[in-house]
Amino acid sequence: MRPFKERAASDSPRIDGADPLAALPGGDIEIRGSHLGAVAARLPVAALDGVPAPVLLSRVERMVVRVPDQVHSGGLEVRRNGKGSNSIQVKVARMIAEDLHPVGNPAVDAQGNIFATYSGPRGQKTPVSVFRITPEGASQSFVMGITNATGLALDRRGCLYVSSRLDGTVHRVTPEGAASVYAEGMGIATGIAFDAKGDLYVGDRSGTIFKIAADRQIFVFATLEPSIAAYHLAFGPDGVLFVSAPTTSSYDSIYAVDRDGVVRPYFRGLGRPQGLACDAAGNLYVCASYRGRRGVVRLTPRREPSLVVSGSGIVGLAFGPGGNVILATTSSIYDVALGIDSLPLSRGGDSETLT
Repeated sequence: MRPFKERAASDSPRIDGADPLAALPGGDIEIRGSHLGAVAARLPVAALDGVPAPVLLSRVERMVVRVPDQVHSGGLEVRRNGKGSNSIQVKVARMIAEDLHPVGNPAVDAQGNIFATYSGPRGQKTPVSVFRITPEGASQSFVMGITNATGLALDRRGCLYVSSRLDGTVHRVTPEGAASVYAEGMGIATGIAFDAKGDLYVGDRSGTIFKIAADRQIFVFATLEPSIAAYHLAFGPDGVLFVSAPTTSSYDSIYAVDRDGVVRPYFRGLGRPQGLACDAAGNLYVCASYRGRRGVVRLTPRREPSLVVSGSGIVGLAFGPGGNVILATTSSIYDVALGIDSLPLSRGGDSETLT
Protein backbone atom coordinates (compact mmCIF):
# COMPACT_ATOMS: atom_id res chain seq x y z
CA MET A 1 0.00 0.00 0.00
CA ARG A 2 1.26 3.52 -0.85
CA PRO A 3 2.11 5.81 2.09
CA PHE A 4 -0.68 8.17 3.14
CA LYS A 5 1.19 11.32 2.06
CA GLU A 6 1.70 9.92 -1.44
CA ARG A 7 -2.00 9.01 -1.72
CA ALA A 8 -3.04 12.47 -0.50
CA ALA A 9 -0.80 14.20 -3.01
CA SER A 10 -2.21 12.10 -5.84
CA ASP A 11 -5.71 13.43 -5.04
CA SER A 12 -4.67 17.01 -5.79
CA PRO A 13 -6.26 18.48 -8.92
CA ARG A 14 -3.96 18.98 -11.86
CA ILE A 15 -4.38 21.09 -15.02
CA ASP A 16 -2.73 19.61 -18.12
CA GLY A 17 -4.15 22.14 -20.59
CA ALA A 18 -7.02 24.46 -21.38
CA ASP A 19 -8.99 25.21 -24.54
CA PRO A 20 -8.89 27.96 -25.59
CA LEU A 21 -6.27 29.99 -23.76
CA ALA A 22 -7.98 33.31 -24.56
CA ALA A 23 -11.52 34.53 -23.93
CA LEU A 24 -13.80 37.49 -23.54
CA PRO A 25 -15.35 38.04 -20.11
CA GLY A 26 -18.23 35.56 -20.02
CA GLY A 27 -16.48 33.11 -22.34
CA ASP A 28 -16.02 29.47 -21.42
CA ILE A 29 -12.69 27.71 -20.85
CA GLU A 30 -12.46 23.92 -20.96
CA ILE A 31 -9.83 22.50 -18.63
CA ARG A 32 -8.22 19.10 -19.16
CA GLY A 33 -6.40 17.31 -16.39
CA SER A 34 -6.95 14.96 -13.48
CA HIS A 35 -8.92 14.97 -10.21
CA LEU A 36 -11.23 17.71 -11.45
CA GLY A 37 -14.49 16.05 -10.37
CA ALA A 38 -16.70 16.56 -7.33
CA VAL A 39 -15.86 15.13 -3.93
CA ALA A 40 -18.83 14.02 -1.83
CA ALA A 41 -21.15 16.00 -4.12
CA ARG A 42 -19.07 19.15 -3.60
CA LEU A 43 -17.85 20.75 -6.81
CA PRO A 44 -14.28 21.98 -7.01
CA VAL A 45 -13.77 25.73 -7.25
CA ALA A 46 -11.82 27.67 -9.86
CA ALA A 47 -10.24 31.10 -9.87
CA LEU A 48 -8.76 33.26 -12.62
CA ASP A 49 -6.35 35.98 -11.55
CA GLY A 50 -7.62 35.35 -8.03
CA VAL A 51 -11.28 35.98 -8.96
CA PRO A 52 -13.75 33.07 -8.56
CA ALA A 53 -14.72 31.57 -11.93
CA PRO A 54 -18.10 29.80 -12.08
CA VAL A 55 -17.81 26.05 -12.68
CA LEU A 56 -20.24 24.94 -15.39
CA LEU A 57 -19.19 21.31 -15.62
CA SER A 58 -16.98 19.07 -13.49
CA ARG A 59 -15.72 15.61 -14.37
CA VAL A 60 -12.68 13.64 -13.29
CA GLU A 61 -10.60 14.69 -16.31
CA ARG A 62 -12.57 17.66 -17.62
CA MET A 63 -13.95 20.90 -16.29
CA VAL A 64 -15.62 23.91 -17.91
CA VAL A 65 -15.41 27.30 -16.22
CA ARG A 66 -16.72 30.73 -17.18
CA VAL A 67 -14.45 33.75 -17.30
CA PRO A 68 -15.78 36.24 -14.74
CA ASP A 69 -16.39 39.90 -15.55
CA GLN A 70 -13.85 42.55 -14.54
CA VAL A 71 -10.95 40.11 -14.55
CA HIS A 72 -7.50 40.50 -16.06
CA SER A 73 -5.31 37.97 -17.82
CA GLY A 74 -3.64 35.73 -15.29
CA GLY A 75 -3.33 32.31 -13.75
CA LEU A 76 -6.22 29.84 -13.81
CA GLU A 77 -6.26 27.46 -10.83
CA VAL A 78 -8.55 24.79 -9.38
CA ARG A 79 -9.09 23.83 -5.75
CA ARG A 80 -10.67 20.54 -4.77
CA ASN A 81 -11.21 19.17 -1.29
CA GLY A 82 -8.77 21.70 0.13
CA LYS A 83 -5.99 20.97 -2.35
CA GLY A 84 -4.81 23.35 -5.05
CA SER A 85 -3.76 22.70 -8.63
CA ASN A 86 -0.95 24.10 -10.69
CA SER A 87 -1.62 27.37 -12.53
CA ILE A 88 -2.05 27.90 -16.27
CA GLN A 89 -2.02 31.30 -17.96
CA VAL A 90 -5.22 32.50 -19.68
CA LYS A 91 -5.53 35.74 -21.66
CA VAL A 92 -8.68 37.77 -21.11
CA ALA A 93 -9.71 40.32 -23.74
CA ARG A 94 -9.75 43.93 -22.58
CA MET A 95 -12.70 46.16 -23.44
CA ILE A 96 -11.53 49.37 -25.07
CA ALA A 97 -14.84 50.86 -26.28
CA GLU A 98 -18.54 50.26 -25.78
CA ASP A 99 -21.96 51.60 -26.79
CA LEU A 100 -21.27 50.81 -30.45
CA HIS A 101 -23.04 48.66 -33.03
CA PRO A 102 -20.55 46.79 -35.21
CA VAL A 103 -21.97 44.27 -37.67
CA GLY A 104 -18.68 43.05 -39.14
CA ASN A 105 -14.93 43.54 -39.00
CA PRO A 106 -13.45 46.69 -37.48
CA ALA A 107 -10.52 48.31 -39.28
CA VAL A 108 -7.11 49.31 -37.90
CA ASP A 109 -4.82 51.89 -39.52
CA ALA A 110 -1.02 52.17 -39.47
CA GLN A 111 -1.13 54.43 -36.40
CA GLY A 112 -3.18 51.93 -34.40
CA ASN A 113 -6.49 53.80 -34.66
CA ILE A 114 -9.48 51.45 -34.66
CA PHE A 115 -12.59 52.19 -36.72
CA ALA A 116 -15.94 50.67 -35.78
CA THR A 117 -19.50 51.29 -36.92
CA TYR A 118 -22.65 52.30 -35.15
CA SER A 119 -24.81 50.59 -37.75
CA GLY A 120 -28.29 50.76 -36.23
CA PRO A 121 -31.46 48.94 -37.33
CA ARG A 122 -32.12 48.84 -41.06
CA GLY A 123 -33.34 52.20 -42.34
CA GLN A 124 -32.57 54.07 -39.12
CA LYS A 125 -30.09 56.92 -39.36
CA THR A 126 -27.79 57.15 -36.34
CA PRO A 127 -26.08 60.36 -35.11
CA VAL A 128 -22.64 58.85 -35.80
CA SER A 129 -21.94 56.26 -38.50
CA VAL A 130 -18.32 55.38 -37.70
CA PHE A 131 -16.26 55.96 -34.57
CA ARG A 132 -12.48 56.22 -34.41
CA ILE A 133 -10.86 54.80 -31.28
CA THR A 134 -7.37 56.17 -30.69
CA PRO A 135 -4.45 54.07 -29.40
CA GLU A 136 -5.04 55.78 -26.03
CA GLY A 137 -8.62 54.46 -25.97
CA ALA A 138 -10.50 57.68 -26.72
CA SER A 139 -13.64 57.22 -28.85
CA GLN A 140 -14.19 59.99 -31.39
CA SER A 141 -17.00 60.67 -33.86
CA PHE A 142 -15.40 60.17 -37.28
CA VAL A 143 -18.11 59.76 -39.94
CA MET A 144 -21.71 60.95 -39.91
CA GLY A 145 -24.50 60.73 -42.48
CA ILE A 146 -24.06 57.12 -43.71
CA THR A 147 -27.18 55.15 -42.87
CA ASN A 148 -26.54 51.56 -41.77
CA ALA A 149 -22.76 51.70 -42.08
CA THR A 150 -21.74 48.07 -42.46
CA GLY A 151 -18.40 46.97 -43.95
CA LEU A 152 -15.06 48.74 -43.40
CA ALA A 153 -11.74 48.61 -45.28
CA LEU A 154 -8.66 50.83 -45.42
CA ASP A 155 -6.45 51.62 -48.40
CA ARG A 156 -2.71 52.36 -48.35
CA ARG A 157 -3.29 56.09 -48.10
CA GLY A 158 -5.28 55.63 -44.92
CA CYS A 159 -8.65 56.33 -46.55
CA LEU A 160 -11.51 54.39 -45.01
CA TYR A 161 -14.16 52.75 -47.21
CA VAL A 162 -17.61 52.20 -45.73
CA SER A 163 -20.48 50.21 -47.23
CA SER A 164 -24.14 50.90 -46.55
CA ARG A 165 -26.50 47.92 -46.56
CA LEU A 166 -29.44 50.31 -46.89
CA ASP A 167 -28.75 51.88 -50.30
CA GLY A 168 -25.93 49.76 -51.72
CA THR A 169 -23.35 52.54 -51.71
CA VAL A 170 -19.70 52.51 -50.77
CA HIS A 171 -18.28 55.73 -49.32
CA ARG A 172 -14.66 56.83 -49.19
CA VAL A 173 -13.52 58.81 -46.15
CA THR A 174 -10.24 60.72 -46.03
CA PRO A 175 -8.02 60.55 -42.93
CA GLU A 176 -9.50 63.94 -42.00
CA GLY A 177 -13.05 62.52 -42.03
CA ALA A 178 -14.39 63.95 -45.32
CA ALA A 179 -16.76 61.41 -46.89
CA SER A 180 -17.86 61.04 -50.52
CA VAL A 181 -19.68 58.37 -52.51
CA TYR A 182 -17.18 55.99 -54.14
CA ALA A 183 -19.58 53.51 -55.81
CA GLU A 184 -23.31 52.89 -56.08
CA GLY A 185 -25.63 50.05 -57.05
CA MET A 186 -24.10 47.36 -54.83
CA GLY A 187 -27.41 45.82 -53.78
CA ILE A 188 -27.45 45.09 -50.04
CA ALA A 189 -23.78 45.98 -49.62
CA THR A 190 -22.12 44.34 -46.62
CA GLY A 191 -18.51 43.11 -46.33
CA ILE A 192 -15.73 44.83 -48.31
CA ALA A 193 -12.03 44.05 -48.88
CA PHE A 194 -9.12 45.18 -51.06
CA ASP A 195 -6.93 42.83 -53.07
CA ALA A 196 -3.18 43.31 -53.58
CA LYS A 197 -3.73 45.30 -56.82
CA GLY A 198 -5.99 47.89 -55.24
CA ASP A 199 -9.33 46.57 -56.49
CA LEU A 200 -12.18 46.72 -54.01
CA TYR A 201 -14.61 43.80 -53.54
CA VAL A 202 -18.11 44.23 -52.16
CA GLY A 203 -20.42 41.49 -50.92
CA ASP A 204 -24.10 41.88 -51.78
CA ARG A 205 -26.21 39.91 -49.31
CA SER A 206 -28.50 38.71 -52.09
CA GLY A 207 -25.70 36.62 -53.60
CA THR A 208 -23.21 38.68 -55.64
CA ILE A 209 -19.62 39.75 -55.04
CA PHE A 210 -18.81 42.89 -56.99
CA LYS A 211 -15.32 43.94 -58.05
CA ILE A 212 -14.63 47.68 -58.30
CA ALA A 213 -11.45 48.43 -60.23
CA ALA A 214 -9.24 51.38 -59.32
CA ASP A 215 -10.87 53.37 -62.16
CA ARG A 216 -14.27 52.57 -60.55
CA GLN A 217 -15.45 50.21 -63.26
CA ILE A 218 -17.73 47.64 -61.63
CA PHE A 219 -17.82 43.92 -62.49
CA VAL A 220 -19.70 40.92 -61.16
CA PHE A 221 -16.85 38.85 -59.77
CA ALA A 222 -18.62 35.81 -58.25
CA THR A 223 -22.06 34.55 -57.26
CA LEU A 224 -22.99 32.57 -54.14
CA GLU A 225 -26.14 31.61 -52.30
CA PRO A 226 -27.95 34.49 -50.58
CA SER A 227 -27.21 35.15 -46.90
CA ILE A 228 -29.67 36.01 -44.14
CA ALA A 229 -27.20 38.45 -42.60
CA ALA A 230 -24.20 39.57 -44.62
CA TYR A 231 -21.26 38.63 -46.74
CA HIS A 232 -17.94 38.99 -44.93
CA LEU A 233 -14.77 39.10 -47.05
CA ALA A 234 -11.04 38.64 -46.43
CA PHE A 235 -8.07 37.99 -48.70
CA GLY A 236 -5.42 35.40 -47.95
CA PRO A 237 -1.69 35.80 -48.68
CA ASP A 238 -2.03 33.92 -51.97
CA GLY A 239 -4.79 36.19 -53.30
CA VAL A 240 -7.68 33.85 -52.57
CA LEU A 241 -10.82 35.63 -51.40
CA PHE A 242 -12.50 33.99 -48.40
CA VAL A 243 -16.21 34.55 -47.88
CA SER A 244 -18.55 33.80 -45.01
CA ALA A 245 -22.28 34.06 -45.57
CA PRO A 246 -24.35 32.93 -42.58
CA THR A 247 -27.65 31.19 -43.29
CA THR A 248 -30.33 29.66 -41.09
CA SER A 249 -28.23 26.49 -40.87
CA SER A 250 -25.99 25.72 -37.89
CA TYR A 251 -23.57 23.97 -40.26
CA ASP A 252 -22.48 26.73 -42.65
CA SER A 253 -19.57 26.87 -45.07
CA ILE A 254 -16.64 29.19 -45.63
CA TYR A 255 -16.03 29.69 -49.35
CA ALA A 256 -12.81 30.34 -51.27
CA VAL A 257 -12.94 32.33 -54.52
CA ASP A 258 -9.92 32.20 -56.83
CA ARG A 259 -8.66 35.05 -59.02
CA ASP A 260 -10.98 33.96 -61.85
CA GLY A 261 -14.08 34.16 -59.65
CA VAL A 262 -14.49 30.39 -59.29
CA VAL A 263 -16.20 29.57 -56.00
CA ARG A 264 -15.53 26.41 -54.03
CA PRO A 265 -16.37 25.35 -50.47
CA TYR A 266 -13.33 25.75 -48.22
CA PHE A 267 -14.62 24.44 -44.88
CA ARG A 268 -18.04 23.30 -43.71
CA GLY A 269 -19.24 22.93 -40.15
CA LEU A 270 -19.35 26.40 -38.58
CA GLY A 271 -22.39 27.95 -36.96
CA ARG A 272 -23.32 31.41 -38.24
CA PRO A 273 -19.84 32.45 -39.48
CA GLN A 274 -19.39 36.20 -39.73
CA GLY A 275 -16.28 38.43 -39.72
CA LEU A 276 -12.99 36.88 -40.82
CA ALA A 277 -9.34 37.72 -41.37
CA CYS A 278 -6.23 35.90 -42.60
CA ASP A 279 -2.74 36.06 -41.09
CA ALA A 280 0.64 36.00 -42.85
CA ALA A 281 0.94 32.23 -42.47
CA GLY A 282 -2.37 31.60 -44.23
CA ASN A 283 -4.40 30.80 -41.11
CA LEU A 284 -7.99 31.98 -41.44
CA TYR A 285 -9.75 33.34 -38.34
CA VAL A 286 -13.56 33.28 -38.35
CA CYS A 287 -16.09 34.61 -35.84
CA ALA A 288 -18.35 31.58 -35.55
CA SER A 289 -19.54 28.65 -33.47
CA TYR A 290 -17.74 25.32 -33.70
CA ARG A 291 -19.17 22.22 -32.04
CA GLY A 292 -21.47 24.33 -29.95
CA ARG A 293 -18.85 26.79 -28.69
CA ARG A 294 -18.86 30.41 -29.84
CA GLY A 295 -15.86 32.63 -30.40
CA VAL A 296 -13.04 32.89 -32.94
CA VAL A 297 -12.18 29.73 -34.86
CA ARG A 298 -8.80 29.33 -36.54
CA LEU A 299 -8.61 27.28 -39.74
CA THR A 300 -5.07 26.28 -40.67
CA PRO A 301 -4.00 26.02 -44.34
CA ARG A 302 -4.74 22.29 -43.94
CA ARG A 303 -8.27 23.31 -42.83
CA GLU A 304 -7.82 22.09 -39.27
CA PRO A 305 -10.22 23.98 -36.95
CA SER A 306 -9.61 25.08 -33.37
CA LEU A 307 -11.24 27.61 -31.08
CA VAL A 308 -8.65 30.28 -30.18
CA VAL A 309 -10.88 32.84 -28.42
CA SER A 310 -14.05 32.01 -26.50
CA GLY A 311 -16.90 34.47 -26.20
CA SER A 312 -20.42 35.22 -27.36
CA GLY A 313 -21.57 38.02 -29.62
CA ILE A 314 -18.32 38.33 -31.61
CA VAL A 315 -19.12 39.56 -35.12
CA GLY A 316 -15.77 40.78 -36.46
CA LEU A 317 -12.03 40.93 -35.93
CA ALA A 318 -8.92 42.67 -37.21
CA PHE A 319 -5.22 42.47 -36.43
CA GLY A 320 -3.64 45.37 -34.60
CA PRO A 321 -0.07 46.45 -33.88
CA GLY A 322 2.20 44.05 -32.03
CA GLY A 323 0.16 40.94 -32.79
CA ASN A 324 -2.97 42.01 -30.93
CA VAL A 325 -6.37 40.90 -32.16
CA ILE A 326 -9.14 43.51 -32.17
CA LEU A 327 -12.52 41.89 -31.55
CA ALA A 328 -15.90 43.48 -32.28
CA THR A 329 -19.00 42.26 -30.49
CA THR A 330 -22.49 43.55 -31.21
CA SER A 331 -21.87 46.47 -28.83
CA SER A 332 -18.20 46.74 -27.89
CA ILE A 333 -14.57 46.58 -29.03
CA TYR A 334 -11.98 44.43 -27.25
CA ASP A 335 -8.34 43.60 -27.76
CA VAL A 336 -6.31 40.58 -26.73
CA ALA A 337 -2.62 39.86 -27.24
CA LEU A 338 -2.27 36.68 -29.30
CA GLY A 339 0.99 37.47 -31.08
CA ILE A 340 -0.39 37.02 -34.59
CA ASP A 341 1.78 37.97 -37.58
CA SER A 342 -0.67 39.82 -39.80
CA LEU A 343 -0.69 40.47 -43.53
CA PRO A 344 0.38 43.93 -44.75
CA LEU A 345 -2.02 46.41 -43.21
CA SER A 346 -3.48 47.94 -46.35
CA ARG A 347 -3.52 46.83 -49.93
CA GLY A 348 -5.67 49.10 -52.02
CA GLY A 349 -5.62 52.63 -53.29
CA ASP A 350 -2.31 53.17 -55.09
CA SER A 351 -3.50 53.95 -58.59
CA GLU A 352 -6.00 56.79 -58.21
CA THR A 353 -5.57 60.40 -57.19
CA LEU A 354 -7.90 61.50 -54.42
CA THR A 355 -10.45 64.11 -55.30
